[in-house]
Amino acid sequence: MSIKEQDFSNFKKRLKEKDLRRIFEAKEFRNIKDIIYNSAKVFKEQIAFVIKHKDGDNVEYENVTYKRLLEDVNKLGTAFYAMKLKAKRIAIIGRNRYEWVLAHLANLLGGIVSIPLDKDLEYNELESSLIRSKADCIVFDEKLTEKINLVKQAEKTNLTQYICMGKIDGVNSISELLVFGQKILESGNKDYINYEVDENAMNILLFTSGTTDKSKAVMLSQRNIASNIYAMQCTEDIRPTDTNIAFLPFHHIFGSTCMIVMIACGVKTVFPDGLRYIKQNLNEYKISIFVGVPVLIESIYKTIMKEIEKQGKTKLIKIAVKISNFLLKLHIDLRRILFKQIVSALGGELRFVISGGAPADSKIAKGFNDLGILTVQGYGLSETAPVISAENEMAMKPGSVGVPMINDEVKIINKDDNGIGEIIVKGPNVMLGYYEMPELTAEVIKDGWFHTGDLGYLDNKGLLFITGRNKNLIVLKNGKKVFPEELETLVNRIELVEESMVFGLPDKEDKDDVKLSVKIFYNKEVAKEKYPGKSKDELYKIIWEQIKELNKTFPRYKHIQNLILSDEELIKTTTKKVKRQEEMKKILASESF
Repeated sequence: MSIKEQDFSNFKKRLKEKDLRRIFEAKEFRNIKDIIYNSAKVFKEQIAFVIKHKDGDNVEYENVTYKRLLEDVNKLGTAFYAMKLKAKRIAIIGRNRYEWVLAHLANLLGGIVSIPLDKDLEYNELESSLIRSKADCIVFDEKLTEKINLVKQAEKTNLTQYICMGKIDGVNSISELLVFGQKILESGNKDYINYEVDENAMNILLFTSGTTDKSKAVMLSQRNIASNIYAMQCTEDIRPTDTNIAFLPFHHIFGSTCMIVMIACGVKTVFPDGLRYIKQNLNEYKISIFVGVPVLIESIYKTIMKEIEKQGKTKLIKIAVKISNFLLKLHIDLRRILFKQIVSALGGELRFVISGGAPADSKIAKGFNDLGILTVQGYGLSETAPVISAENEMAMKPGSVGVPMINDEVKIINKDDNGIGEIIVKGPNVMLGYYEMPELTAEVIKDGWFHTGDLGYLDNKGLLFITGRNKNLIVLKNGKKVFPEELETLVNRIELVEESMVFGLPDKEDKDDVKLSVKIFYNKEVAKEKYPGKSKDELYKIIWEQIKELNKTFPRYKHIQNLILSDEELIKTTTKKVKRQEEMKKILASESF
């Protein structure tokens, strides 16, 4: 009998007396090995992953059950041990795919340090990361063969072995190692399977996304990850009947932890074909749960709204939303019926969206929720494995990032007159420290409390609000403080604005002061469609007039006084965070300044 035919409550029970931080019953495990073994037992014949095989116009789908997932992990891990990689370090680099999952889990279940690397790293950054992490082996995507060959030829790293996710000449492939590992297991060798996990040892070495000059290497244990998975299961409505699409890059801690959360919950996970095909994939796989960064979620929402506008139904939808929200107050929920056509355009099954990795626009979240698609956002860092707090169906408020996780303690220190101060957190998900950076570790972890560097406040219901990064805070000559993220959220709502960065531009007339300024990358599609034939100077004037209107809604000290309009994207990390320091260097070196 499939899970869809069974009573859902057998797998996830809602607690009658709800703590906002624990509304579901969940089983807690102290390491990832126990999580994987439990899912292989409970969801044995259910589909864990779907692999899409394309040969020209022919498409085939390969279903991997939870039973096979564990078998494959044990085969690969056994092969790793036979290759003398026990207690070694294996880096993984490539796009999200089943082989990535296998390599990462094989590392974790066998006590091998897993080093997830960003596939978009430039050659020198990749080489530096491999040297700094002291990786012994690298598992790589065949699309990165050229870059890996350069690393090999340079002979500057500690690498002794190379494994390809696909098949290329002269290199072991994952598929070959699975066969190799199976033969060893059949001979009776159970060394890998019998390995006992040290839940508190460093098992993941993860480089931060690097919005500063040099990324830090974060040391994480299985206990860090497992505790966060348990907390998420307690608070979020993730079901074994769900289908998830793995859009978040696995090299990012939010992506790899979410991947294991889905396994813990018995979810079916599929892999996307790329950003251009997101709408097609939502329909193709009938996606019900989607985890992504705000820029991606906003892109999907804008696509929906654009389609509604083309059909001339904007006014009709606004009226329907008002009626629907009124009925919700009477505990009558007709959203999935009223907006069935819109939801159908996204595959018809989408019910839950989780936004993370960067601040989300509450307007977008409200838009999805109005359509009957529960949309929440969370907050966390690589150093906290990663989630510190998250919204859930019982704890939602515009602008908040929800309530702290069930096993986290959150405090606000050094508060200003408005109750805003630095967010610090203590819990089992706090990292072991920065690799080979004891002084920097001591700066951020004090008496067990991790100092996030983020500013925010807790309201009277315990919901957390983020106001900005400490290092991004703009302090004016008069002592007034401006959070650029707050202004950026509003500037980004201007139709012509694709993305923006608010900053303090040194005042030429008063060297002790700065002028609040904004750099904007404008939306070329909107410009072409709504303002055909307009020059960049004319677009500048249109946007500047709208910014002046925005200024009227702010206190005078928050008024934006200068605009730089760009037809180039802002410099960003691979997780779409603006590299402010690099942008500032570019601005100060340009003629605009």
